[in-house]
Amino acid sequence: MNWKQALTDYTHYLRLERGLARNSIASYRQDVQKLAAFLEGEREGVPPLKTQREDLEAFIHTVGETLQARSQARILSGLRGFFDYLVFENYREDNPMELIESPKLGRKLPDTLSVEEIDLIIGAIDRSTPEGERNHAILETLYGCGLRVSELLGLRLSDLFFEEGFIKVTGKGNKQRFVPVSPATQKYLRLYMLEVRPHFRPGKGYEDLLFLNRRGKGLSRNMVFTIVQRLTAEAGLRKKVSPHTFRHSFATHLLKNGADIRAIQQMLGHESITTTEVYMHLDRQHLSEVVNAFHPRREGDATTP
Repeated sequence: MNWKQALTDYTHYLRLERGLARNSIASYRQDVQKLAAFLEGEREGVPPLKTQREDLEAFIHTVGETLQARSQARILSGLRGFFDYLVFENYREDNPMELIESPKLGRKLPDTLSVEEIDLIIGAIDRSTPEGERNHAILETLYGCGLRVSELLGLRLSDLFFEEGFIKVTGKGNKQRFVPVSPATQKYLRLYMLEVRPHFRPGKGYEDLLFLNRRGKGLSRNMVFTIVQRLTAEAGLRKKVSPHTFRHSFATHLLKNGADIRAIQQMLGHESITTTEVYMHLDRQHLSEVVNAFHPRREGDATTP
Protein backbone atom coordinates (compact mmCIF):
# COMPACT_ATOMS: atom_id res chain seq x y z
CA MET A 1 0.00 0.00 0.00
CA ASN A 2 1.40 3.38 -1.02
CA TRP A 3 0.48 6.75 0.49
CA LYS A 4 -1.92 7.67 -2.33
CA GLN A 5 -3.96 4.48 -1.86
CA ALA A 6 -3.86 4.82 1.93
CA LEU A 7 -5.15 8.39 1.74
CA THR A 8 -7.97 7.40 -0.64
CA ASP A 9 -9.08 4.52 1.59
CA TYR A 10 -8.80 6.63 4.74
CA THR A 11 -10.90 9.39 3.20
CA HIS A 12 -13.66 6.90 2.34
CA TYR A 13 -13.52 5.59 5.91
CA LEU A 14 -13.83 9.07 7.44
CA ARG A 15 -16.75 9.95 5.21
CA LEU A 16 -18.70 6.69 5.17
CA GLU A 17 -17.85 5.02 8.49
CA ARG A 18 -17.19 8.03 10.71
CA GLY A 19 -19.64 10.38 8.98
CA LEU A 20 -17.33 13.38 9.40
CA ALA A 21 -17.97 16.75 7.83
CA ARG A 22 -16.03 17.85 4.75
CA ASN A 23 -13.83 20.33 6.66
CA SER A 24 -12.86 17.70 9.24
CA ILE A 25 -11.97 15.19 6.53
CA ALA A 26 -9.83 17.78 4.74
CA SER A 27 -8.00 18.53 7.99
CA TYR A 28 -7.23 14.85 8.67
CA ARG A 29 -6.09 14.34 5.07
CA GLN A 30 -3.75 17.30 5.32
CA ASP A 31 -2.09 15.86 8.44
CA VAL A 32 -1.36 12.57 6.67
CA GLN A 33 -0.23 14.35 3.50
CA LYS A 34 2.35 16.31 5.49
CA LEU A 35 3.76 13.10 6.91
CA ALA A 36 3.76 11.41 3.49
CA ALA A 37 5.58 14.35 1.86
CA PHE A 38 8.21 14.30 4.61
CA LEU A 39 8.82 10.55 4.41
CA GLU A 40 8.99 10.58 0.62
CA GLY A 41 11.44 13.45 0.67
CA GLU A 42 13.57 12.72 3.73
CA ARG A 43 13.22 9.01 4.57
CA GLU A 44 13.59 7.31 1.19
CA GLY A 45 9.87 6.98 0.62
CA VAL A 46 8.90 4.87 3.62
CA PRO A 47 5.35 3.54 2.92
CA PRO A 48 2.53 3.74 5.49
CA LEU A 49 2.72 0.07 6.46
CA LYS A 50 6.47 0.30 7.12
CA THR A 51 6.50 3.61 9.00
CA GLN A 52 8.17 3.24 12.39
CA ARG A 53 8.48 5.30 15.53
CA GLU A 54 11.85 6.77 14.51
CA ASP A 55 10.36 7.97 11.20
CA LEU A 56 7.60 9.74 13.09
CA GLU A 57 10.02 11.25 15.60
CA ALA A 58 12.06 12.71 12.75
CA PHE A 59 8.89 14.20 11.24
CA ILE A 60 7.82 15.64 14.60
CA HIS A 61 11.25 17.23 15.09
CA THR A 62 10.91 18.96 11.71
CA VAL A 63 7.34 20.07 12.39
CA GLY A 64 8.33 21.37 15.81
CA GLU A 65 10.67 23.91 14.23
CA THR A 66 7.83 25.83 12.58
CA LEU A 67 4.61 25.14 14.49
CA GLN A 68 3.31 26.08 17.93
CA ALA A 69 2.64 23.34 20.49
CA ARG A 70 -1.13 23.43 19.92
CA SER A 71 -0.74 22.96 16.16
CA GLN A 72 1.76 20.15 16.73
CA ALA A 73 -0.67 18.40 19.08
CA ARG A 74 -3.46 18.62 16.51
CA ILE A 75 -1.30 17.05 13.79
CA LEU A 76 -0.18 14.25 16.11
CA SER A 77 -3.77 13.54 17.03
CA GLY A 78 -4.64 13.30 13.34
CA LEU A 79 -1.78 10.89 12.67
CA ARG A 80 -2.73 8.78 15.68
CA GLY A 81 -6.19 8.42 14.17
CA PHE A 82 -4.76 7.45 10.78
CA PHE A 83 -2.62 4.64 12.18
CA ASP A 84 -5.52 3.52 14.38
CA TYR A 85 -7.47 3.13 11.15
CA LEU A 86 -4.72 0.98 9.61
CA VAL A 87 -4.76 -1.25 12.69
CA PHE A 88 -8.56 -1.40 12.68
CA GLU A 89 -8.55 -2.54 9.04
CA ASN A 90 -5.80 -5.14 9.78
CA TYR A 91 -3.27 -3.43 7.52
CA ARG A 92 -0.91 -3.09 10.50
CA GLU A 93 -0.54 -4.88 13.81
CA ASP A 94 0.66 -1.84 15.73
CA ASN A 95 0.23 1.92 15.93
CA PRO A 96 3.70 3.54 15.87
CA MET A 97 2.19 6.68 17.42
CA GLU A 98 1.34 4.90 20.70
CA LEU A 99 4.57 5.78 22.51
CA ILE A 100 4.87 9.30 21.11
CA GLU A 101 3.65 11.99 23.51
CA SER A 102 1.96 15.17 22.39
CA PRO A 103 3.41 18.47 23.64
CA LYS A 104 2.00 19.69 26.94
CA LEU A 105 -0.70 22.29 26.47
CA GLY A 106 -2.13 24.76 28.90
CA ARG A 107 -5.90 24.94 29.06
CA LYS A 108 -7.08 27.63 26.65
CA LEU A 109 -10.13 29.37 28.01
CA PRO A 110 -12.62 30.61 25.42
CA ASP A 111 -13.25 34.32 24.99
CA THR A 112 -16.64 35.47 26.22
CA LEU A 113 -18.77 38.61 26.28
CA SER A 114 -20.74 40.06 29.13
CA VAL A 115 -24.50 40.50 28.75
CA GLU A 116 -23.89 44.25 28.46
CA GLU A 117 -21.36 43.77 25.65
CA ILE A 118 -23.74 41.50 23.75
CA ASP A 119 -26.45 44.15 24.09
CA LEU A 120 -24.04 46.77 22.71
CA ILE A 121 -23.18 44.65 19.66
CA ILE A 122 -26.79 43.76 18.89
CA GLY A 123 -27.79 47.37 19.55
CA ALA A 124 -25.37 48.53 16.86
CA ILE A 125 -27.44 46.83 14.14
CA ASP A 126 -29.34 49.13 11.78
CA ARG A 127 -32.70 47.38 11.76
CA SER A 128 -34.23 49.73 9.21
CA THR A 129 -33.07 47.49 6.34
CA PRO A 130 -33.89 43.86 5.48
CA GLU A 131 -30.23 42.93 5.95
CA GLY A 132 -30.23 44.56 9.37
CA GLU A 133 -33.28 42.60 10.53
CA ARG A 134 -31.72 39.42 9.20
CA ASN A 135 -28.45 40.14 11.02
CA HIS A 136 -30.41 40.82 14.20
CA ALA A 137 -32.11 37.43 13.93
CA ILE A 138 -28.73 35.78 13.25
CA LEU A 139 -27.04 37.19 16.38
CA GLU A 140 -30.06 36.52 18.57
CA THR A 141 -30.03 32.90 17.39
CA LEU A 142 -26.27 32.48 17.87
CA TYR A 143 -26.50 33.74 21.44
CA GLY A 144 -29.97 32.41 22.27
CA CYS A 145 -29.25 28.84 21.13
CA GLY A 146 -25.46 28.56 21.42
CA LEU A 147 -24.96 27.41 17.84
CA ARG A 148 -21.79 26.96 15.82
CA VAL A 149 -21.77 29.20 12.75
CA SER A 150 -21.98 26.13 10.47
CA GLU A 151 -25.05 24.95 12.39
CA LEU A 152 -26.67 28.37 12.06
CA LEU A 153 -26.07 28.53 8.32
CA GLY A 154 -27.49 25.03 7.88
CA LEU A 155 -30.79 25.81 9.62
CA ARG A 156 -33.91 25.24 7.53
CA LEU A 157 -37.48 26.39 7.94
CA SER A 158 -38.42 22.75 8.43
CA ASP A 159 -36.02 22.58 11.41
CA LEU A 160 -38.05 25.06 13.44
CA PHE A 161 -40.52 23.56 15.90
CA PHE A 162 -41.73 26.66 17.71
CA GLU A 163 -44.87 25.07 19.16
CA GLU A 164 -42.69 22.52 20.93
CA GLY A 165 -40.08 25.18 21.78
CA PHE A 166 -37.15 23.55 19.93
CA ILE A 167 -35.07 23.82 16.78
CA LYS A 168 -33.39 20.84 15.10
CA VAL A 169 -29.66 21.42 14.67
CA THR A 170 -27.26 19.42 12.49
CA GLY A 171 -23.85 19.47 14.14
CA LYS A 172 -20.43 17.91 13.59
CA GLY A 173 -20.48 14.58 11.78
CA ASN A 174 -24.06 15.31 10.65
CA LYS A 175 -25.29 14.46 14.15
CA GLN A 176 -28.65 16.02 14.92
CA ARG A 177 -29.89 17.38 18.24
CA PHE A 178 -32.83 19.45 19.46
CA VAL A 179 -31.98 22.76 21.12
CA PRO A 180 -34.49 24.81 23.14
CA VAL A 181 -35.41 28.17 21.60
CA SER A 182 -36.69 30.87 23.94
CA PRO A 183 -39.83 32.94 23.25
CA ALA A 184 -37.64 36.01 22.71
CA THR A 185 -35.52 34.29 20.04
CA GLN A 186 -38.69 32.88 18.46
CA LYS A 187 -40.09 36.40 18.23
CA TYR A 188 -37.07 37.69 16.29
CA LEU A 189 -37.02 34.64 14.02
CA ARG A 190 -40.74 34.96 13.25
CA LEU A 191 -40.26 38.64 12.41
CA TYR A 192 -37.44 37.78 10.02
CA MET A 193 -39.29 34.88 8.41
CA LEU A 194 -42.61 36.66 7.92
CA GLU A 195 -41.59 40.22 7.09
CA VAL A 196 -37.96 40.14 5.94
CA ARG A 197 -37.04 36.82 4.34
CA PRO A 198 -39.58 37.23 1.48
CA HIS A 199 -37.52 40.24 0.30
CA PHE A 200 -34.57 37.92 -0.45
CA ARG A 201 -36.56 35.71 -2.87
CA PRO A 202 -35.06 32.25 -2.33
CA GLY A 203 -33.29 30.80 -5.35
CA LYS A 204 -33.81 27.30 -6.66
CA GLY A 205 -32.67 24.77 -4.07
CA TYR A 206 -32.71 27.35 -1.27
CA GLU A 207 -36.46 27.50 -0.66
CA ASP A 208 -36.16 25.81 2.76
CA LEU A 209 -32.94 27.49 3.91
CA LEU A 210 -33.54 29.90 6.79
CA PHE A 211 -30.90 32.61 6.38
CA LEU A 212 -30.40 33.99 2.87
CA ASN A 213 -28.22 36.61 1.22
CA ARG A 214 -29.49 39.28 -1.17
CA ARG A 215 -29.23 36.86 -4.10
CA GLY A 216 -31.52 34.38 -2.38
CA LYS A 217 -28.74 31.91 -1.62
CA GLY A 218 -27.00 30.76 1.53
CA LEU A 219 -24.69 32.98 3.56
CA SER A 220 -20.99 32.10 3.82
CA ARG A 221 -19.06 31.67 7.06
CA ASN A 222 -16.87 34.62 6.12
CA MET A 223 -19.90 36.84 5.69
CA VAL A 224 -21.13 36.08 9.20
CA PHE A 225 -17.63 36.69 10.60
CA THR A 226 -17.53 40.05 8.77
CA ILE A 227 -20.95 41.03 10.14
CA VAL A 228 -19.91 40.25 13.72
CA GLN A 229 -16.57 42.06 13.44
CA ARG A 230 -18.13 45.15 11.88
CA LEU A 231 -20.82 45.38 14.54
CA THR A 232 -18.25 44.88 17.30
CA ALA A 233 -16.26 47.84 15.99
CA GLU A 234 -19.41 49.97 15.64
CA ALA A 235 -20.32 49.10 19.25
CA GLY A 236 -16.97 50.55 20.35
CA LEU A 237 -15.61 47.27 21.73
CA ARG A 238 -11.91 46.65 21.34
CA LYS A 239 -12.13 42.89 21.64
CA LYS A 240 -11.59 40.02 19.24
CA VAL A 241 -15.12 38.76 18.71
CA SER A 242 -16.25 36.01 16.35
CA PRO A 243 -19.57 34.15 15.89
CA HIS A 244 -18.15 31.45 18.19
CA THR A 245 -17.81 34.03 20.97
CA PHE A 246 -21.61 34.14 21.19
CA ARG A 247 -21.67 30.36 21.65
CA HIS A 248 -19.09 30.57 24.44
CA SER A 249 -21.06 33.37 26.08
CA PHE A 250 -24.28 31.34 25.87
CA ALA A 251 -22.69 28.47 27.81
CA THR A 252 -20.91 30.69 30.31
CA HIS A 253 -24.00 32.73 31.16
CA LEU A 254 -26.14 29.61 31.58
CA LEU A 255 -23.60 28.06 33.93
CA LYS A 256 -23.21 31.27 35.91
CA ASN A 257 -26.97 31.46 36.39
CA GLY A 258 -27.17 27.93 37.77
CA ALA A 259 -27.80 25.70 34.75
CA ASP A 260 -26.75 22.03 35.02
CA ILE A 261 -23.54 21.39 33.11
CA ARG A 262 -24.88 18.18 31.54
CA ALA A 263 -27.84 20.12 30.16
CA ILE A 264 -25.38 22.62 28.68
CA GLN A 265 -23.41 19.72 27.21
CA GLN A 266 -26.52 18.45 25.42
CA MET A 267 -27.43 21.87 24.09
CA LEU A 268 -23.92 22.51 22.77
CA GLY A 269 -23.69 19.05 21.21
CA HIS A 270 -20.45 18.08 22.97
CA GLU A 271 -19.73 14.35 22.90
CA SER A 272 -17.62 14.56 26.06
CA ILE A 273 -18.47 16.38 29.28
CA THR A 274 -14.80 17.36 29.59
CA THR A 275 -15.23 19.67 26.60
CA THR A 276 -18.04 21.47 28.38
CA GLU A 277 -16.20 21.62 31.69
CA VAL A 278 -13.87 24.30 30.34
CA TYR A 279 -16.65 26.80 31.11
CA MET A 280 -16.37 25.96 34.81
CA HIS A 281 -12.94 27.62 34.81
CA LEU A 282 -14.13 30.94 33.42
CA ASP A 283 -15.53 32.57 36.53
CA ARG A 284 -13.81 31.42 39.68
CA GLN A 285 -15.18 34.40 41.57
CA HIS A 286 -18.73 33.23 40.85
CA LEU A 287 -17.93 29.71 42.05
CA SER A 288 -16.53 31.17 45.25
CA GLU A 289 -19.71 33.17 45.75
CA VAL A 290 -21.79 30.00 45.29
CA VAL A 291 -19.88 28.23 48.07
CA ASN A 292 -20.10 31.25 50.38
CA ALA A 293 -23.82 31.56 49.77
CA PHE A 294 -24.97 27.96 49.95
CA HIS A 295 -22.50 25.75 51.83
CA PRO A 296 -23.81 24.77 55.30
CA ARG A 297 -20.51 25.77 56.97
CA ARG A 298 -20.17 29.08 55.13
CA GLU A 299 -20.40 31.20 58.30
CA GLY A 300 -17.46 29.56 60.02
CA ASP A 301 -19.53 29.00 63.17
CA ALA A 302 -20.17 25.28 62.87
CA THR A 303 -19.87 23.41 66.13
CA THR A 304 -16.52 21.67 66.50
CA PRO A 305 -17.04 17.95 67.36
